[in-house]
Amino acid sequence: MKFISTRGQTPPVRFSEAVAIGLAPDGGLFLPESLPDISGQLSKWEKLSYAELCFEFLSLFATDIEPSVLRGLIEKSYATFSHPEIAPLKKLGAKLYVLELFHGPTLAFKDFALQLLGNLYEHQCQRDGRSINVLGATSGDTGAAAIHGLLGKPNTAIFILYPDGRVSPLQERQMTCTGAENVFSIAVDGSFDDAQAAIKTIFGEKDFSAKHRLSAVNSINLARVLAQCVYYLFAWLRVPARDRANIEFVVPTGNFGNVLAGWLLSQMGVGVAGFKVATNQNDILHRLFSTGEYRVGDVQASLAPSMDIQVASNFERFLYFSVGRDADKVRAVMAQLKATGGYTFENLNTFGFSSSRASDADITAIIRRVHANHGYVIDPHTACGFQDLNPDRVSVVLSTAHPAKFPDAIRAAIGQEPVHPALEALKSCPIVKHLLPAKVEAIKAFVESRAV
Repeated sequence: MKFISTRGQTPPVRFSEAVAIGLAPDGGLFLPESLPDISGQLSKWEKLSYAELCFEFLSLFATDIEPSVLRGLIEKSYATFSHPEIAPLKKLGAKLYVLELFHGPTLAFKDFALQLLGNLYEHQCQRDGRSINVLGATSGDTGAAAIHGLLGKPNTAIFILYPDGRVSPLQERQMTCTGAENVFSIAVDGSFDDAQAAIKTIFGEKDFSAKHRLSAVNSINLARVLAQCVYYLFAWLRVPARDRANIEFVVPTGNFGNVLAGWLLSQMGVGVAGFKVATNQNDILHRLFSTGEYRVGDVQASLAPSMDIQVASNFERFLYFSVGRDADKVRAVMAQLKATGGYTFENLNTFGFSSSRASDADITAIIRRVHANHGYVIDPHTACGFQDLNPDRVSVVLSTAHPAKFPDAIRAAIGQEPVHPALEALKSCPIVKHLLPAKVEAIKAFVESRAV
């Protein structure tokens, strides 16, 4: 299988090359040249374990990796998860499920893709006899998961930018208390969007990117999106067959990558009733699906910091499909967005997406309500998914992080403080971080001095 850029000016590449490059040279994002129809395989996949299902699914895309090698990489990636089902589906009501995606090493859904991506990078370095420098920006969970996917791996260095003072204290400790020599956690003076913009500019400087063998770890990396498709499929196969066609996946969303992964699966023949984009008060995507206008605003700090984003990195992949796979149109829209910060779609093809918005007050009230009604504790991001559920649908809310990562918000809502031993161990570790302005030249100089 080959992969193409949303902007249409990069020759098609194989899976491993798309993973290694991350961001396409023309500034676009990689997507499969065509999506396979898996409807005929679903009954055969019902009884598979998570790792087995992941292998069957990714084999359709990673056609340039020897099957035995791919299987080994997948098994290694999910051996680090603490729950035997990897992504357990918990039933809270007759039409309500929670898909728990926080049983990986950093207690967030990002582990599903980034444990695998780290092992793919290691395999590529060993196969090609080359080093790699991974560069990414995070609003919280991506950074920790990316770091732990590459922790101590030979011939790799990882540089993660995050907005100083705008991630939770425990999220910061997960990034800065590793003790690994190949990890560089960079606290930038600015927002996540400032850090992400700098990263995209650096990747756009082809000579610098090639010299230092840079690869992107954010959700712009194709491997992340494809790996995330699997837990939607795993959950869909575990809901009673009579209810599957009526499922609405409800997805706490900032960068749009998570919900896009589920939607891509629906384009491969998996019958899903809908997808709800659940935002916090940084509601650019809710405004898009409500009004047809995509307009960047100021980032507001919230109780759900991983969603404090106004520039959704994966919006371009959705845009590509929404404009009928017209790469010329994609380039035009993205150019206008860059120039003006906004674009209004006259006839936006939403593909059935719905959306909701949760303020900080809503988040606190929802955490309290879910605990009172179900005896179940959810983190602030997952709480956004419980806003305005459709009573006519079978709702599967994606629980994106362990509540113990956000003790202040949980304590304020229900008077309890959830704990997790992995997080408690971090509290006595020294923080090692590097303070930089969110400026391209400063970041380049830092990378240049420490790249492998």
